[in-house]
Amino acid sequence: MKSDVDKLLKKNVRLNQLDLVKVASHVQRETEDGDWVVNTLMLEGYDVPFKYRRKKKYKNLQGAPVNLTYYPQLEQVAGFDMEVMKVVRIRKG
Repeated sequence: MKSDVDKLLKKNVRLNQLDLVKVASHVQRETEDGDWVVNTLMLEGYDVPFKYRRKKKYKNLQGAPVNLTYYPQLEQVAGFDMEVMKVVRIRKG
């Protein structure tokens, strides 16, 4: 029996999976309209931010191992293109 992650990865070739990576930094901030909370994770051994949105604030994940399903995307910051990882699934490991 295939897991949900295996099904997602097979459907979309751009998706990637990381298992049991340690969160070095976790920042939560509300969007300008206040409808969403944007979460940004920095992981040990990775120099790129991992971002996802939630409706409410979540407990701090700093130092916790997590499993992530994500895909790369470009985001423009201060006029520069910056690669970020868009998280589509996160589970505490």
